[in-house]
Amino acid sequence: MVAKKRDHWKGMGGWYHRRLNEIYRFLVSPNQRVLEIGCGMGSLLAQLNPSRGVGIDFSAEMIAHAKQRHPQFEYYQMDAHDLSELEGEFDVVILSDTVNDLWDVQRALEQLKKFCAPHTRVILNFYSHLWQAPLNAAQSLNLAAPMLFQNWLTPQDIDNMLHLAGFESIRSMQEVLLPLPLGGFANRYLVKLGLFRSFALSNFVVARPTPQPGSGAPSVSVVIAARNEAGNVKSIFERVPKMGSKTEIIFVEGHSRDNTYETIEKEMALHPDIPSMLFRQTGIGKADAIRLGFEKSTCDILMILDADLTVPPEDLPRFYNAIVSGKGEFINGVRLVYPMEKEAMRTLNFFGNKLFSLAFSWLLGQSIKDTLCGTKVMWRKDYQEIAANRSYFGDFDPFGDFDLIFGAAKLNRKIIDLPVRYRERTYGTTNISRWKHGVLLLRMVAFAARRIKFV
Repeated sequence: MVAKKRDHWKGMGGWYHRRLNEIYRFLVSPNQRVLEIGCGMGSLLAQLNPSRGVGIDFSAEMIAHAKQRHPQFEYYQMDAHDLSELEGEFDVVILSDTVNDLWDVQRALEQLKKFCAPHTRVILNFYSHLWQAPLNAAQSLNLAAPMLFQNWLTPQDIDNMLHLAGFESIRSMQEVLLPLPLGGFANRYLVKLGLFRSFALSNFVVARPTPQPGSGAPSVSVVIAARNEAGNVKSIFERVPKMGSKTEIIFVEGHSRDNTYETIEKEMALHPDIPSMLFRQTGIGKADAIRLGFEKSTCDILMILDADLTVPPEDLPRFYNAIVSGKGEFINGVRLVYPMEKEAMRTLNFFGNKLFSLAFSWLLGQSIKDTLCGTKVMWRKDYQEIAANRSYFGDFDPFGDFDLIFGAAKLNRKIIDLPVRYRERTYGTTNISRWKHGVLLLRMVAFAARRIKFV
């Protein structure tokens, strides 16, 4: 009955669904394997350009319409509470305004586990309870699409049921403030601000399978951009610990005025037992150097270590344990928790970093307490996906920190802050100036607002 009405129904819900499509296109990268539970007529699936698209719906008429409208995808008439006959592994599982209709939400979520790999993301959106009366009124006036009897669930309800079903929430958002013509400004900007957020029509939750202890010992590439760091090279070889099944050190020397390149060559010869590589940078900037090192890496996990050793190499096993255990998928070093050595960071820089950390945490929807700590750790396969989707942001970041943080946030990876003790330099001088640092952070706040927050 609902399918028949929706087939020829004309109302005001078109603006709402267009906005949902925009949000899902931001959250889901093209060419992924996408499963949609409660796919209706397949319109959302068609917007996402998946490499494999599979739609599930309880209604035979909905499935018939979907096959007719979007025949390039697979459709199956199934009950979301029993998906035992469906096979396959997916990168993204979507339940768009579906949990509202389910008899047993926890049971339906439990059905999803068999389709999930550790990297799979489950994305749900569902109506806010505050909109129950307005939506009921709109339906009675034939201004909103007909719906089944609804569950009116809070984000806390969904978070709890995800937890019970074996999933972990990563981020939540409130979207769509005014599902009407001329609602663009309200839906893109106002709904992200303060009190307005509470009146949003749709709640979004992004989740991942609860991490399980892994087996084996993944290998590690430690990538070091080295410019005018000759005095630190010997300590790097002596202090970088062995981690996992293999630890390789990749140096990228970048236009040094001292003998950094020759010193690295000498230390490599003196330490033949340590797998190491040396490349001379042809481009400029730390971001360019780190990208070269990542491209040349051969291991499972990528670590960035600053050659100035202000973050001790002895801390790297803590980063390794955090990512291997599944606690996070992008481990971000934080210098702003523990007291620092006297000259490690100027006072004005410290307070500036604190303020910017609040701004970036709000913009990205995950805690980012320090954006410019050089020590960052991620899976090589995730970096490859960040690089493949770099066109969304462009080549905007000379330092490389924001390219990686923004890329991980865009892919909905679980970002974890890991506090470290920040040390004073013992050789050379910093390559970052206070004002250049501050201007860069202001630029990145504006960039993140435009490309991540207000989409």
